[in-house]
Order: sequence, then C-alpha cells, then structure tokens
Amino acid sequence: MGKASRRKNTAGTTAKVAPAPFVRRPFEGFASETEWVALREIVPAATATARLADGGREVTIATVLPLAWPALHRADGTILVATQSGGSSGDASRDLARALVAALETEPGTPIMSLPAATEETPRLQDLLDTSAPLEVTLHEGFDFWIEGQELDGAAKESLERANETIVPSVKLAAAPSAYWCRMGSRTFLRLVLGDDEDAATDALARLHAVGESALDEGVRLLGAFRSHGLLVPVWDLDPERDAADHEDQVAAFIARYEAALATTEPLTPEERRARSGLLSRQVTIR
Repeated sequence: MGKASRRKNTAGTTAKVAPAPFVRRPFEGFASETEWVALREIVPAATATARLADGGREVTIATVLPLAWPALHRADGTILVATQSGGSSGDASRDLARALVAALETEPGTPIMSLPAATEETPRLQDLLDTSAPLEVTLHEGFDFWIEGQELDGAAKESLERANETIVPSVKLAAAPSAYWCRMGSRTFLRLVLGDDEDAATDALARLHAVGESALDEGVRLLGAFRSHGLLVPVWDLDPERDAADHEDQVAAFIARYEAALATTEPLTPEERRARSGLLSRQVTIR
C-alpha cells in the first residue's frame, strides 16, 4: 500500500485519506463477475462494452492499451479503460474506476498515462457502471483495436508491434460463461473462471477430483487451479491436436458435475479432504 493521500478539510488543515481497503472479490455484484476476472487475468486481447450507471454513454473495457496506459479518451470521444494496466491498491475495482473517471474528465484525444493511488474515497466500478448488464467479450487476434483507423507513431507504434508479436492465441467457448482455450507454444490449455466463492468452488472441485471426475475427458487432466479476485480458475492440459470447439461438450458435462458437487452440503470425506489438500498444494493466488 502507498502512503495515505492528503486533502484540505473545512478548517484549512491537511487531513489524511486512507488508502483503498483490500477487497477479496472486487468485481462482486456485476452480472458478469467472471468475465471481469477473465479480462483482468486471462484474456490477452479483448474488448467489451459497459454502460454508465446513469444510463448514459457506453465505454469500452479493454485488456491492454498502448504503453500500458490505464485509459484513453480517443479523439472521436470513445473511452477505453484497460483492465491489465496494473493497480496500486487492494481493490481492483477502485483502480479501474479511478482510470475511468480520469478518462471521462480529460479532453478527447488524450491518453491517461499515470494515476495517483486509489484511496477509500475513490468510487468503485459498481458505483459508476450498470452492474446488471452482461459483458459481451470480443476476442481479437491482435491489438489493432487500439487504433481502429487512427495512426500510431513512435513508442506507441512500437508497443503495438511488440504486443502483436507476443499474443497468445485464444478462443472463448460457449459451454460456460468464462471458459477460454489458449495455445502456448506447442501446448493448449483450458482455463475456466468459476463464479462461486473460491473456497466453496475448491470444495466442489475436490469432491470431483477424489472420484476421478475432475478431468474433462480421458487424457484431458486437471493441472490444478489458481485463485484470482476471490474466484477459482481450474486449468486443464488439452490435446494440442484438437481445436477449441472439440471441448464444448466436455466443458458442458464438467459444469453439470461441478454444480452437483457444489450443491452437496455434507462434510468432505477423508478422501475429499486429501484431494483438497493436493489441489491447494499446487494452487497459486493472483490478486
């Protein structure tokens, strides 16, 4: 956490403003909470449209912008906010809201290149955006959506070229709200953002793992899972010879098994507790 901000109070003296508090599930309350997490941690090049809570203008949520800009107010009036530009607080929602407010307040044609740290007084995205509207994520093969007919030069152009050279090919599956296939070198993986509290999701996954039902299919084993923004993201190692569409039925079948396991209220059995310990031993937490 950075140092507390300072502001003038009504008496003219300087008062401290506390840093933004830690929020375990910063995107909780959004209809598409899992997609916010995916845009923040999983998807390399994607955009989605969100609407301001007052029913007014739409803004574009992007994964990355040139030179890691937090936001951009284009000359045509379009507002873009980058989910993967990093953050300096314990609440990703406040970090992104801070970038959105800055973009709305700046002149068209201006990038937001840096921002002060969010504080407890910084609004959250849930205060600014319509939380009931689903995010319709559009994947892109590269980062050319940055320009859309506009010209980049200098460092921004070089940033675009470097980003396009390193992009991870990804495909969004239809069988679950936030299931993403990707190819990394010679291997392919499936990452699925589960929309339930990470502890409940871990218990459900442990129940499946204990009875050999955590694999997507024969030979499609569960590598493990990571925690991100209060949600669990299982990862499977796929057959690199198969396409993303080949796994739609497998994902649908897994979701049915997972939901049945999630609904179980009995305490974990000794075998399920061992399976849970095994999952936790190779689990990574990303906040």
